[in-house]
Amino acid sequence: MMRILLFLATNLAVLIVASITLKVLGVDRYTGQNYGSLLVFCAVFGFAGSLISLFISKWMAKMSTRTEVISQPRTRHEQWLLQTVEELAREAGIKTPEVGIFPAYEANAFATGWNRNDALVAVSQGLLERFSPDEVRAVLAHEIGHVANGDMVTLALIQGVVNTFVMFFARIFGNFVDKAIFKNEEGHGIAYFVTTIIAELVLGILASIIVMWFSRKREFRADEAGARLAGPNAMIGALQRLRAEQGIPVQMPDTLNAFGINGSLKNGLAGLLMSHPPLEDRIEALRRYGQR
Repeated sequence: MMRILLFLATNLAVLIVASITLKVLGVDRYTGQNYGSLLVFCAVFGFAGSLISLFISKWMAKMSTRTEVISQPRTRHEQWLLQTVEELAREAGIKTPEVGIFPAYEANAFATGWNRNDALVAVSQGLLERFSPDEVRAVLAHEIGHVANGDMVTLALIQGVVNTFVMFFARIFGNFVDKAIFKNEEGHGIAYFVTTIIAELVLGILASIIVMWFSRKREFRADEAGARLAGPNAMIGALQRLRAEQGIPVQMPDTLNAFGINGSLKNGLAGLLMSHPPLEDRIEALRRYGQR
């Protein structure tokens, strides 16, 4: 798991800061009881949080993982990495992304960026050292698949919709507590502001279940794209290698997990908040795909 909690955390932070700022400035009061105006108000700021997260996603990914972008290859391995990404991007019909390596022992990789022609693909040092060239190429193909499928943009749009309704229902709940429980008859009282912030946090976490469900679905599509670009057997081999290494603790920021290659799904409620389906399910899906 690698790309999402960075996106989600940034998005949630933007929402909270925006909400507090709007409350301090008194902008909330202008929406009143007009639910239509309130919905438009929430949509504007809900999508703003999501789009800001999208536009700074590449910068945030580089900073949080200490990714070093390869501008001039210094070794034959870096040269091979650049050439492989360029070849895969050309086959996928997109502009060659920036290519980077981040210092981590665990095998992992991620792709991010605000559009398919301005992306970043990065792999861990551990993956490069322990995976075969075919397995590395399959992992890169998977990440290129995320980019070519426009997963970051689609995620941002879904997050924008989720943000809108989180803000909308948080304010309705805050108004209910303020008026019905605390009997405040003049404007918005302190109960409204406190309840709204708490409701945004709780609803934001619950809404993440929707975003993570989307992430798991897109993971299967990225696997299929990787199979088309690198071959089903190579893609299956890379996932099997990842499964063998799952005992190694993963230290990548959870926010990047959604568009990463690694990750496992736990059972129960925790499973609903995971960005990746089980590797066994992904391998089985690829075997069915290879038989078509």
